Amino acid sequence: MKNYLIDTHAHIDMGINEETTLNDIISEMNEFGVKKAIIPAVEIATQDKVVEIANSDDNIFGMVGLFPSEAKTFTTEFEKKMEKIAKSNKKIVAVGEIGLDYYWDKSFVDLQKEVFIKQIKLAQKLDLPIVVHDREAHKDCFDILKEQKSENVLFHCFSGSVEFMKECVREGWYIALGGVVTFKNAVKMKDVAREVPLEKLVLETDSPYLTPVPYRGKPNKPAYVRYVAEEIAKIRSLPLEELIDITTTNAERFFGI
Repeated sequence: MKNYLIDTHAHIDMGINEETTLNDIISEMNEFGVKKAIIPAVEIATQDKVVEIANSDDNIFGMVGLFPSEAKTFTTEFEKKMEKIAKSNKKIVAVGEIGLDYYWDKSFVDLQKEVFIKQIKLAQKLDLPIVVHDREAHKDCFDILKEQKSENVLFHCFSGSVEFMKECVREGWYIALGGVVTFKNAVKMKDVAREVPLEKLVLETDSPYLTPVPYRGKPNKPAYVRYVAEEIAKIRSLPLEELIDITTTNAERFFGI
């Protein structure tokens, strides 16, 4: 039985500063029973930092990718760089976070779709799983992934309905839940947590964002994925140890770690 947690989506590069070192973050993870974490990529300027951090510890892994809101910065040169990094570095375990975001700015939706498709194709070329950012773009994300015959897909920070979750799971895709599930009024996410097939569930923090109760309002940390696990175990009336074992096994299988 796996007795440790994995944070499948932690912006550790954003949590390192003058006051907090990587060692501090890892030490606190260990205190909370969190052994592994995966850092998503979001922009061109920080891709090298993600790789550097992933290479600095055996239990930290990284992704290559460009966040949908950064689609205007996508270039052929960066695409080639992502491919080179992924091919030469075993610590890069996915392409992400990529996808569509209609919350902030809908003025370049077509470009977001174009860049999303290019990165899906890159993931397929590299034989790496895809970690999807989907904010208020459920149908378009789903349709594009289907059209591209995407198989190894994880919906990060899932925000859809139970019905949409079931559609995704029918495709064989995975669902990641984070701190939102601990919020008192997050009825929809609690319903998803209750209904999602356990074999398709993984846990995340999206730190430093979306901090779970009891630290809501403060910066999130990879260590706090334990609170996500505790809440979902409570919702499903499962022993915490069983939920940890299942979600950790799922994460290791999906990312090949």
